[in-house]
Formats: sequence, C-alpha cells, structure tokens
Amino acid sequence: MIFSDVQHEALAFRDERDWLQFHNPKDLAISIALEAAELLECFQWSGADLDPSDAKERIREELADVMMYCIYLADVEGIDIPVALHDKIKRNAEHYPADKAIGSAKKYTEL
Repeated sequence: MIFSDVQHEALAFRDERDWLQFHNPKDLAISIALEAAELLECFQWSGADLDPSDAKERIREELADVMMYCIYLADVEGIDIPVALHDKIKRNAEHYPADKAIGSAKKYTEL
C-alpha cells in the first residue's frame, strides 16, 4: 500500500464519521503530542537494555495514532506530506552533509 492510499483511507475514516468539524489545528497538534507521549510510555522505566519485542504491538499502535493525527493536521493545513518530507530531507542534507555528519550525533551547528 502506498502512502497516498493510506492517507486517503485515514481521511475517509474521518469523513465517514463527520469528525472534520472537530479537527482544528490546535486540537490536532495537542492530539499528536498526547499520542507521542503514549508512545514514550512504551519505553518508560525500561533502561538502556530494552528489548522492545514485548511492547512491539503497542509501539505499532501508538505510532499509527501519531501518524493518523499527522495526516489529519496536514489535511486541515493543506500540507502535502510527501512534499513536506522531501523538502525536510533536502534541508537536513544541507545541515548534515554526509562527510561531516557520518557517525556523529552532534547538532548541525556543532559540525
């Protein structure tokens, strides 16, 4: 399944329930943050040696929730997600040239 198909499926799910009326940018951004916090709960108190296999299904579910709200917010704001991702990857490539950033966790201002 390609991304645009999944995007369309998510929007159809929303529209079949007439939820667009509740989807303003503020509430969608809050929902993204709340779902991201639920994703973080999968790792809370796990220590550095976490084997996430026990939590893999919950991680999958919470990640899907985050992505769903991202699709909804992009739709409300008129943002083409593949274009936005492409543009961000290009910008990151400028900030983090491979020859300077390879193997480094430094921020681009420190490279």
